[in-house]
Amino acid sequence: QVQLVESGGGLVQPGGSLRLSCAASGFTFSSAAMSWYRQAPGKERELVARITTTGGTRNYADSVKGRFTISRDNAKNTVYLQMNSLKPEDTAVYYCYGREVILLREYDYWGQGTQVTVSS
Repeated sequence: QVQLVESGGGLVQPGGSLRLSCAASGFTFSSAAMSWYRQAPGKERELVARITTTGGTRNYADSVKGRFTISRDNAKNTVYLQMNSLKPEDTAVYYCYGREVILLREYDYWGQGTQVTVSS
């Protein structure tokens, strides 16, 4: 059974930092491109950051460039999102997402989400 379990969310003051983790199981993690999405109240879910299978390529939304860093540890089946210089507009539920391609067929996996609140 595929599972993506996020952790590390919480309440933080503006300018603070948080590190999100996503532990994966039930699929070949090293073969999956991984991403973090977020969804704020009343808004659509948006892509925050993406990392390829080996970590060689990372992409970020313009709103988080220079502040957030995505990374992965294929030995631990875990993807991370280091968030620095947090702003109130970063408040959202953050979701871990994985896409695995097997024999040209795509499989999409989602975590349950973790709440990040940036407030003084």
